[in-house]
Amino acid sequence: MLQLYTYFGGNDIRQHLEIDSHIGAVNDLAFCNPYKHLAVITCGDDKTIKVWDIATGANMYTFEGHEASVHSVCPHNKENVHFFFSTSVDGKIKAWLYDTMGSKVNYYAPGCSCAAMAYSADGKRLFSCGTTKEGESHMVEWNENEGTVKRTYQGFHKRSLGIVQFDTAKNRFLAVGDDYSIKFWDMENCILLMTVDAEGGLPASPRIRFNKEGSLLAVSANDNKIKILATVDGLRLMRTYETHSHIAPRPAPSNAPVKNGDSRKPEDTKPKSTEEVNPVKAAKVTEISTSAQFRSLKLSAHFEADKIGRLVYTYTGNAILALAFNAIHLLWKWPQNDLNLSGKATTKAAPQLMQPASGILMTNHLIEGNPVETVPCFALSKNDSYVMSASGGKITLFNMMTFKKMVTFMSPPPVATNLAFHPQDNNIIAIGMEDSTVYIYNVRLDEVKSKLRGHSKRITGLAFSPLLNILVSSGADAQIIVWDLNNWERKNGCYLQSPAGRTPTARSDTQIQFHQDQTQLLAVNETQLAIYDMRKMECIKQLAIGEASASISHATFSCDSQLVYTSFVDGTVRIFGASNLQLQRQINPAAYLPSNASSTVYPLVVAAHPQEPNQFAIGLTDGSVYVFEPLESEGEWDVVPQPQRIENGSTSTISTQVAALDQPKPQPQG
Repeated sequence: MLQLYTYFGGNDIRQHLEIDSHIGAVNDLAFCNPYKHLAVITCGDDKTIKVWDIATGANMYTFEGHEASVHSVCPHNKENVHFFFSTSVDGKIKAWLYDTMGSKVNYYAPGCSCAAMAYSADGKRLFSCGTTKEGESHMVEWNENEGTVKRTYQGFHKRSLGIVQFDTAKNRFLAVGDDYSIKFWDMENCILLMTVDAEGGLPASPRIRFNKEGSLLAVSANDNKIKILATVDGLRLMRTYETHSHIAPRPAPSNAPVKNGDSRKPEDTKPKSTEEVNPVKAAKVTEISTSAQFRSLKLSAHFEADKIGRLVYTYTGNAILALAFNAIHLLWKWPQNDLNLSGKATTKAAPQLMQPASGILMTNHLIEGNPVETVPCFALSKNDSYVMSASGGKITLFNMMTFKKMVTFMSPPPVATNLAFHPQDNNIIAIGMEDSTVYIYNVRLDEVKSKLRGHSKRITGLAFSPLLNILVSSGADAQIIVWDLNNWERKNGCYLQSPAGRTPTARSDTQIQFHQDQTQLLAVNETQLAIYDMRKMECIKQLAIGEASASISHATFSCDSQLVYTSFVDGTVRIFGASNLQLQRQINPAAYLPSNASSTVYPLVVAAHPQEPNQFAIGLTDGSVYVFEPLESEGEWDVVPQPQRIENGSTSTISTQVAALDQPKPQPQG
C-alpha cells in the first residue's frame, strides 16, 4: 500500500490517499514533478515501477522491464528533461523517461549489489551505494554520461549485515549506515572521514536521512527509536522547535563547553509539556480517592475466578456477563424486588450469580499445550438469548438461559480473537482471527461466506455500522480497515499513529466501537484515544498518552456516547468527555481496591450500561468485577466545572497526576 498524507502545520497531519499500488511490498518511493505535474513514484516486489497523480491517486505510468524485485527509485531532471533511475535486487540499474518506450540505460551496480542511487544537492553528481549477497558493500560516484564508475569509496565492514543505506549532505559529504554505526566521507576523498556510533543502540545497517540543509541527520535505532545527529547549525534549528513535545533533546553534560555564547543551563532546554506551558487548575472533587465520593459495588462469586478478559452488559441492562482467562463465563443478574423495582443493574442492590441446577458452567473449549496466547472473546445476540464465545479453542454458541452448548465449530488454527454479530442477521457473524484474517461465517449453513485479508497481525476489534453499511476491523498492527457489507470488499483504511515518545508493544491491541450516531468510531490502544469520522476516514479528535503515564488497558463509550470510560494499567479509571476528550473525573485505585491489593491488580476491561449513561463496570486482573456510579446527589459524572486557566501558581493534585496526558489535538475545520 502507498499512503499519502497532507500536512497543515503543527501536529495536524491527515491521511490524503491510500493506494493499492503493488503486489507485495512497496520497496521505495519518491516525489517527482514530470512536466510540472506533481506525482509520486513507487517500486515494489512485483518488479514494476509506477507513477501516481498526487491529487487523485490515478496511475499515470507503469514501467516494466526488471527481472527481479525493484529496490529503489531516484527521480531527477536536467535541462528540462525528466527521468529516473531504478535499481533491482539482482544489481541491475535502469534509466527511464516518462513514456512507455522502455528503459534507456541498462548497466549493473558494482558487484551486482542491491543498491540505491542519489544525486548531490546541486544535482550535478550521481552516487550509488549497496550490498551484495555475500555482504560486500560498495559506494561509488558515477560518470553519468558514460555509465562508468568514476570513484570508489573505501572503509566498509567486510561483511555488512543487511543492505547498507546512504544519503548525501549538501554537495560535500556522504553518509552510510554500516556496522552498527554511521560512516562519513568527503565526496572528494575515497578514504573514510569518520565513524559515529550515536552513543550505541543502532541496528547493523541503520537507515539514515539528512534534512535538506544537511544540518540534521535522522538515524533509525533499536526499539523503534529515531536518533537525531546535529551540526552546530542543526542544534540552533532544534532549539527553535524544542518547545514541541515531539522533540526530546538530550541534556548536555554539566561540564559541556558553552557553544556560541549560549549560557542556558541544560535544564533550560527541556521541552515543556502542554500542562507546563498552559497550567490548569481543576477542582479537587474531580479526583475520586475515597469510596465516599462515588458509589461502587463488587460482584461476588462463589469461587476464585481468573483475570477477566471480556465484560458486557446484556442489552436489557439487567445482567453482566464476564469471560475469564480460564475460559469460564460468569453471569450476574439483578432480580426485580423491593430494593430494585426496575430490575436493572445498580450499585444499590447486589445481583445473583447465575448457576444452572446441573452446576455446569458455560466453559469454552480449550486446547491443551496451545502455544498461542489465549485471547478470550465473545459476542452477545441482540435478544440476550445466545452468546458466541471462544478462548483459544473451538468457537461455542451457548444458550444464555440454560448454559447449554448449542454448537461448536471452527477448530483452530487459526484461533478466533474477536467476534461480532451482524446487526441485521444473527446467523451471520464476523470472526477475527489470530492469522490476521476476518471470516464472515453463516452459523445456520455452517459455512464461511468470505475471508477478508488486509491486516498483518491478529484481529483485535470488529464493529458494524448499518447506517454506513460497513464493517470496520482493527488489528494488533494498529491498522483500521473498512469493508463493504454488500460484497465484503475493502473500501479504505488507515493506521493509528503512535504518539511522540511512546513505543507500542509488539502486540498492541487496537479496540474499536461505533458512536451511537454510527458515523464516529472510537479507536483505542495503549497509547491513545482517537475518534474518527468514518464518512471521511478522518481522525477528528485524539488524546495521546504521555510517556510518563500508565498505558491504557481498555475504553468504551457511555450508552449515549457522551463520555468515554477509560481504564489504565496503574488501576486508575478516567472519564473523558467524548466531544473534546477532556478529563471529567479520575477514580484512583485506592477508592475501590482494598489497601492490601497487589500492584498487579488493575482493570483489563470496561463495559457501559446500555440505558444508564453514568453507570459502567470494570473487570480486573484478580478476577473481580466492580460496578461504578456517581453519587445520587450528583447524578452525573460530568457535573464538575471545566478547568480554568491560571497565570501562575500551583496546580491541583489532579492536574499533577495527569500531567503526562497530552492535550487533545484540535482539528482545523475546513
